[in-house]
Amino acid sequence: MKSKKLVYIGISAIVALIILIVGVNFLKGINLFHTSNYYFVSYESVTGLNISAPVTANGFKVGQVREMKYEYDNPGHIKVELALDPALKIPEGTVAVLGADLLGTATIALEMPKSTQYAKVGSNLEGRQSGGLMDNVQADLMPGLVAVLPKVDSLLQALTAVVTDPSLHAALDRLDNISADLNVLSSNLAAAAKPLPGVVNQASVTMNNLTDMSERLDSLSATVNRLPLEQTMANVESVSANLKELTAQLQSKDSSLGMLVNDPGLYNNLNATVASLDSLIVDVKRQPKRYLKFSVF
Repeated sequence: MKSKKLVYIGISAIVALIILIVGVNFLKGINLFHTSNYYFVSYESVTGLNISAPVTANGFKVGQVREMKYEYDNPGHIKVELALDPALKIPEGTVAVLGADLLGTATIALEMPKSTQYAKVGSNLEGRQSGGLMDNVQADLMPGLVAVLPKVDSLLQALTAVVTDPSLHAALDRLDNISADLNVLSSNLAAAAKPLPGVVNQASVTMNNLTDMSERLDSLSATVNRLPLEQTMANVESVSANLKELTAQLQSKDSSLGMLVNDPGLYNNLNATVASLDSLIVDVKRQPKRYLKFSVF
């Protein structure tokens, strides 16, 4: 009975050990029941690379890191064992590139050339380390930063000179004065705006007066439209024609009026008559007895 118990205990221990080994490898991402082809790569540094780290080809996972060992016979190098999908054929000249993402997690990417010659299972592949994302960013940005730093320094010096310039402080003081003047102006405008309602009322009265005036003008226009303007214009034209005829007669030497106006003899005779009459009046004033005779009855 005791021997059977010991057998059961041994079997249970073996099963538990197997389950433990399978479980640990499963947690590591290693499937003991799935066959793989193994290849080896040597690197000088495997910083960030862990067991079960993915191995990719063209961005697709085709395997994982199976084991890592330090090469004591080749100091300064670490041999990495890769477990790859057996359906994947590795061409000769394939390079296993070790790189890291932004968080520092390392992965291995296979760069496979187009070739019909394939590497043997268990052979060594060429390994190359790629500067991580941060290294690439640093390599791309550092030259630009080095070129920009002198300009930034010059800019800071210029800003310092501007900030410490006394004229800037004077300008700020003037701005304060202008702000104070604007506040006073705003207060004055507010005070001046108080009588605006009265002005608006006066403007309303003025508009009413203009409306009344417009109505009166409309009435006057209607009255004028009712006047006999055509008859009046006809009379004016008739008078104008008569005036033209009279003017023509005055200017003509053949008509009586023309001869009266244009004959110089008439003017001379009238002038002589007036002169004689004036002499007669003067003589009458001097010798009235010559012309006036009185008789006594």
